[in-house]
Amino acid sequence: MDRISKLASEKAVVIFSKSTCCMCHAIKRLFYEQGVSPMIHELDEDTRGKEMELALMRLGSSRCRAVPAVFIGGKFVGTADTVMTLHLNGSLKKLLKDAGAIWL
Repeated sequence: MDRISKLASEKAVVIFSKSTCCMCHAIKRLFYEQGVSPMIHELDEDTRGKEMELALMRLGSSRCRAVPAVFIGGKFVGTADTVMTLHLNGSLKKLLKDAGAIWL
């Protein structure tokens, strides 16, 4: 968990992902379309990926899925469902602005 916290605080937006996950791809694309350049950590390409995935599940990122796990401003926001809800209700832009991920 310490490694996740450290990585999550290195940039305004950090996404823990798997390169083969379609929901991860959709969330990454959403952030790119917002003008955000997130730091991406592909767990399936990391030697400690399984360990981080278990820690993300304990964090409560999802009942059955650990990824995508999105951190904004160093704080855990949630997985795809939460991020999409924030986007649809207009709250995501404010979070991104407050974290310094976007300027508009």
